[in-house]
Amino acid sequence: MSHHTHEQLAEEAKKLIAEYLYKIDDMKAKERTKIPPQEMPAQDPEIRSHNLDEVALGYTMEQARIEAMRCLQCVKKSCVDDCPVKIDIPRFINHVAHEEYDQAVGVIKEASLLPAICGRVCPQETQCQANCTVGKALKDVDKSVAIGRLERFVADWERATGKIAIPEIKPETGKKVAVVGSGPAGLVVAADCRREGHHVTIFEAFHKLGGVLRYGIPEFRLPNDIIDKEIDVLKAMDVEIKTNFVVGRTRKLTDLMDKDGYHAIFVGTGAGLPMFMGIEGENLVGVFSANEYLTRANLMRAFDKGHADTPIYQSKNVAVLGGGNVAMDSARMAKRLGAENVYVVYRRTEVEMPARKEEVAHAKEEGIQFSFLQNAKKILGNDKGRVKEMQCVRYELGEPDASGRRRPVLIPNSEFILNVDTVIVAIGNGSNPLISQTTPLLNVNKWGNIIVDETQKTSVNRIFAGGDIVLGAATVILAMGEGRRAAAAINKMLAEEIEKEKTAMN
Repeated sequence: MSHHTHEQLAEEAKKLIAEYLYKIDDMKAKERTKIPPQEMPAQDPEIRSHNLDEVALGYTMEQARIEAMRCLQCVKKSCVDDCPVKIDIPRFINHVAHEEYDQAVGVIKEASLLPAICGRVCPQETQCQANCTVGKALKDVDKSVAIGRLERFVADWERATGKIAIPEIKPETGKKVAVVGSGPAGLVVAADCRREGHHVTIFEAFHKLGGVLRYGIPEFRLPNDIIDKEIDVLKAMDVEIKTNFVVGRTRKLTDLMDKDGYHAIFVGTGAGLPMFMGIEGENLVGVFSANEYLTRANLMRAFDKGHADTPIYQSKNVAVLGGGNVAMDSARMAKRLGAENVYVVYRRTEVEMPARKEEVAHAKEEGIQFSFLQNAKKILGNDKGRVKEMQCVRYELGEPDASGRRRPVLIPNSEFILNVDTVIVAIGNGSNPLISQTTPLLNVNKWGNIIVDETQKTSVNRIFAGGDIVLGAATVILAMGEGRRAAAAINKMLAEEIEKEKTAMN
C-alpha cells in the first residue's frame, strides 16, 4: 500500500473544500456519498517502526470538515443506537462540518468525558460505524463516515486550543463514593458521581492512573499525555486519588464502607490476569505474557533504556501468539524494541482475526510477518533454560464454532520448527481473583467475572461493578457504557437516601 504524506492529504482536502463548501447545506444524499472518504494521515512506516511516536497524525481541519460533510444526518440514528454511551453523533458531526468545534465538543461531552481516548482506540467499525447509512450505500463499512476520527479531531482541537471545559459540579452532598480501579469504567464513574456533588475517591493499585489505557496500549497508539489530560479534568473536579493502593490487600473492599465511611463502591479492576497456552516450555526464559511485556514497555517505560530502571528482554526473533489488538500491540512494540523478525502466529486466517483492520494493516506496513493457520505446540529451550525455538503445527478451517468463526482443525503430522528466542502469549486475560477472594459475599461466574444486575449492582449491597471485571476483556467504550450505567444507579440510590434524610429531619 502506497504511503500518502500528511501534506498530500491536506492539499487534496483543500481542493475538496473548494468544491463542496459553497453547497454544504444543499447537497442531496447521493452527492454526499460521492465525497471521497478521508484517509488518516500517518507516519511513514519505515520511520515509525523505529520510534514510539503516535502513528496516526490526525485529520487536518479541511479533512475533518470534508469527512463530516459525508454524513447524511439520518432521521433514524443507527450510529447513536450502536454507541454504548449514546453520543448524539449526527449533531456533533454537523457542528464539525460547519466549523463549530466548540459546539461539537459540547455535544460529545454530554455523554463522554474521554473523546481523545475513544477516538483513538475504540473499534468504531464494529460499533457506531457498523450500520452507518453511507457505509451501507457504498457496501463497505470501511467507507462509513469516520466517526472515531472526527471524535478524535474534535478532542485534539479542544486540547490544542486550551479550551478544555471542566464539567459543572452540583453542591456537595456529604456522600462518599469509592472507585476501585482507574481504567475507562472507573474514570467515567468518578466523573459522573462527582458531577452530582458526591465526594469521590479513586483507588489505583499502580503508581499512575489509567488502568489498561496506560499499561496495555502502547504510546504509538495512545500517547500517555492524552491520558494525563483526561485525568487532569478529574483532578480539576476535586476527585481524590490514591495510588499504590491495592484494594483486597491494602484494604478489604467492605472495609471501605464499614470502616472508612464510603456510601457506595464501584469495582472496575479490569481483566489483568494473563492466560497461557498450557504447553510445554512456557516456563522458559524468554516467554512472556503480553500483559507483562506491554506493562514493562508502557507503564514502566522500559523502552527508554538509558533512563528506565525496568529491564526489557533483548530479542532478535519474536513469536507473538494470538490475533487480537493486544497481539498487534505486542508485535509492533517488539519491532520498535529492536527485534529483527516478528511473527504473529494465529490458528485461523486473517478474516477471522479479532484485531482491528487498521492495526493489522499498520503491522504489515511495519514489517510484521503473519503466520496464519498455525499455532504453537511446544516451546524448546537451550541448556541455559532460554527459548531457542518453537515447534508449531498447521491447521485448516472447519465449521463455525460458538463465536461464529470457523473452527481451526489440526492437520496431522504437520509439525515444523520456527526459530525464535522470544515468545509473547497474547491469547487473552482473565479477571484478577483478589477482590472476589477477599469478599466472599461477592458472586462471580466460573471465569471469575463479577455478576451484576441491569444497573451494574453486585450481590453485595452498595457495591457496583463494570468493565472487564464483569464483561471479560472488552472494548474501552463498552467499559465506559457500563460505568455510565453504574454511576446512574449510584447517583439514584444516593439521591433517594438524601431525600429520606431530609424528610426524617423535618
